[in-house]
Amino acid sequence: MHLSRRHLLRAGSASALGALTLPLLPAGPAYAADEYDTLRLRYRDSITGTGFNPAVEPYASRLAVIGEIATQRRAAMTPGGAALWPDLPLDVSSSVTGSYSRLRAMAMAWAQPGTGLTGDATLLGQIVTGLDYLHTKIFKPSTSWFGNWWDWNIGTPQTLLDIMALVYDHLTATQVADWLAAVDTFTPSVSPLLNGGASTGANRSDVCVVVVRRGILGKNAAKIIAGRDGLSPIFTYVRTGDGYYEDGSFIQHGVVPYQGTYGAALLSGLAGLFGLLAGSTWAVSDPHRQIAFDAMTRSWAPFIYNGLVMDCVSGRGVSRGLSLQDPLGIQGDDHVRGHGLVASFVRMADAASTAEAALWRGMVKGWIQREYWGNLADDQTLSVPTLAACLAIRDSASVTAVAEPVSHRLLAAQDQAVHRRAGWAASIAMCSKRTTYYETGNGEHLKGWHTNNGMLSYWGSTWGNGQYSDAFWPTVDPYRLPGTTVSKKALADGAGGTWGAPDPGTSWVGGASDGTFAALGQDTRGLESTLQAKKSWFCLDDGIVCLGAGISSTDGVAVETVVDNRNLGGGTGNQPLYINGATQLATLGSATFTGVNWAHNAFAGIVFPGGATVKALRESRSGSWSQINTGGTTEVLTRKYLTLYVDHGVNPTAGSYSYHLLPGADTATTAARAASPTVTVLANTANAQAISDTATGITAANFFAAGTAGPITVSAPCSVLMRESGGQLKVTVADPTRNATTVTVTIARSGFSTASGDGRITVTGLNPITLVAEVGGALGGSRSITFGTGGPVTGGRHLSLSPTADAHTRDGSYATTNYNGATLEVKNDGVGYARKAFLKFDLTSLAAAPKRAVLWVSGNTADSVGTHTSISAYAVSADSWTESGITWNTAPALGAQLSTAPLCQVADWIPLDVTPFVQAECAGDRTATIGLWQAAVGRATVLNSRSNATRPAFLQVVTG
Repeated sequence: MHLSRRHLLRAGSASALGALTLPLLPAGPAYAADEYDTLRLRYRDSITGTGFNPAVEPYASRLAVIGEIATQRRAAMTPGGAALWPDLPLDVSSSVTGSYSRLRAMAMAWAQPGTGLTGDATLLGQIVTGLDYLHTKIFKPSTSWFGNWWDWNIGTPQTLLDIMALVYDHLTATQVADWLAAVDTFTPSVSPLLNGGASTGANRSDVCVVVVRRGILGKNAAKIIAGRDGLSPIFTYVRTGDGYYEDGSFIQHGVVPYQGTYGAALLSGLAGLFGLLAGSTWAVSDPHRQIAFDAMTRSWAPFIYNGLVMDCVSGRGVSRGLSLQDPLGIQGDDHVRGHGLVASFVRMADAASTAEAALWRGMVKGWIQREYWGNLADDQTLSVPTLAACLAIRDSASVTAVAEPVSHRLLAAQDQAVHRRAGWAASIAMCSKRTTYYETGNGEHLKGWHTNNGMLSYWGSTWGNGQYSDAFWPTVDPYRLPGTTVSKKALADGAGGTWGAPDPGTSWVGGASDGTFAALGQDTRGLESTLQAKKSWFCLDDGIVCLGAGISSTDGVAVETVVDNRNLGGGTGNQPLYINGATQLATLGSATFTGVNWAHNAFAGIVFPGGATVKALRESRSGSWSQINTGGTTEVLTRKYLTLYVDHGVNPTAGSYSYHLLPGADTATTAARAASPTVTVLANTANAQAISDTATGITAANFFAAGTAGPITVSAPCSVLMRESGGQLKVTVADPTRNATTVTVTIARSGFSTASGDGRITVTGLNPITLVAEVGGALGGSRSITFGTGGPVTGGRHLSLSPTADAHTRDGSYATTNYNGATLEVKNDGVGYARKAFLKFDLTSLAAAPKRAVLWVSGNTADSVGTHTSISAYAVSADSWTESGITWNTAPALGAQLSTAPLCQVADWIPLDVTPFVQAECAGDRTATIGLWQAAVGRATVLNSRSNATRPAFLQVVTG
């Protein structure tokens, strides 16, 4: 079995979550001989912890357990055998890491106070003997790595270095040199990884941790610098693949939303190195590290709710419950994973600005105080340093707890959203050709087939906090995850492939959000199935309206939409079910109900507009962690479930559903909403799904094709969210498909003469309101405009101009060559590699000066040394060049830089705002030449020219 990061932490890896802010104890030398020793002692203290009283709870019992585990480990050691522990054969890579982890647990008992083995000389000798044994047998420069690269590149080196830091004063110079040489063999540098793969995200921060710590223990400045500087590529935004996205998304393994596990490891590594190197010669000072600080509230906080981290961002980690390798026998769950993130907020605060630190500590205090299932203070997996740091925040009178926000966060780049209201929160996990149905690998998450295909999870502030924590994943019916529309076609364990391989291949996934409300949708496809469906979620104040249409399948099995599926726990499971006010299905069994206007399952009310036929199932389900994770325990667990679902039948052709989920609502509220609904379904077809809500003034629509729904008409597939309130009308538009440049939205409203917005929505009509929303290149992001506020606004005319000529040039030996084919190339590079592109536009057809002008080019990077870059538009005063004659030597000079836009290796529309220049040229000779280049050395970029049959370049102009 592959020993996961969490298993390593549980086995005693306190350094990953160590508290670096507490005062240093005088253990070890009374002073540091040099700066390396200062950092080594700080490193050691981050593992053992400082500033707590080992004789009081909760520390006394934790330390006693550390001693008990060490006693078990030392008793089972066989340093004269074929392996240090018989159950960890050294021909398995995870056993190498596991063996060092057991030695680390013993070293923790020796180094920490109150363990019963503190300073035990015999134990120290056994630890060093074990280290010598493993070095002689396996972890040495002459060994060729095998099995899982992670064990050799990250897992074993990190663990070995921790042990060395703990017992450093008792090692010989030869031992230190030999063991560090082994580390250098398997982690010689930050990149590439041992398997040749790219070093990104959490893996990169982990490797940087190894290199820096190795540098400290070996007094090697070059290593420390390499590890510190190796963090810099993390401090950047990406547009595809692994890393941070500007909208807050975080991806690992190319297609997996991963704030909860890999993200936790990334934060742990960053926080650890920021603190470890703070104030030293090698402090992390990259100015772009602010991206990592911004991500705390943009990427991680949205998925933390009262101490837990939502399962939708934990990937295959949700299957790591009870592990065969865990000596404590503690279940991993959303709360345990959440505590690790909470601890990282504590440690990151120490390196942040005063304002950021105050906010994050307040968030931490609120999370800890409000958590009532799996409390952080009771989490036996947390290291003593972590616990001490978190409880110090909890108990500090100077820290004010921050309440959970009322907001909506749509992270379009990872196809997920979080909706929060007073008293509850919900997450919606979707997938597209950009993200995966689910991730399996290393025998983990074997039945997670549908977890990202529309699963809707929700939690209450005083209820349901353990809904997905209490053995949910090994006992839930994997074909009936709440919110999903699923074919009951049987799937094999790991169906679709490992490491996020399966994806639905669809592009319409995402929606529009103004930060408070949202219209979300998904063009749904079944995994290894013919299932198709259009699904929408409209997120309002009191709940979420769920619509589905165009549901079809030819699998020969039933198709179901799971309205809700609640884990009732391991007790009697007799929480009541009400259907239209009457108690139903009080005991285990199933039933079909017709004419259902509303239902209540003790956790939420559900209103069915117009009535529906709904099936209910109350059942007892059993399963084990080993059934979904090969490293899990085989103990059979049993939980009760109450499921409500719509049965679309076998091979449906045009199935549909409609319901309004009201989390936390009581029966009276639910009944009242059913009797006097505020929500009206305006459309529910395969082309459009839309609702209006009088309670909030919201009208929202998802258009899977151009068309009309309610008062909204659109020119292309898109998502539109409107809110009318207090004499203002706010309109938000997004293109989840990422195929369009602009979308024209017409709204049957009038009477407004002022508006304000982000500039990327232009008004072309006021009666009715007509808008041109620039959605290209936004990665599914939203554009908003608000009428009834701001400055005067008038209508206008929207048109597109094709270039009359375009070409690119190249320097060096190509300086006299003309390039005017189907593509344009751009690159700022050394002699012989530099390329500039030029586009010419005739403005004589414009009746008036434009109020908006955007150059749209479609393209991507195509460079062997990088995937992300940017291009800039430049003013060009000379227009006499010709498409067939321009060369590098004859090209006109570039003038002022007009605008810059990012791009990557995935082809996309790139918008470049050239408004002031086109306005000036329109008033001048009415010919505009725009040059394309890069302001700094960049990556080779290939763009479609005017003669390209696919997405040719054009100039978007709005006059008025």
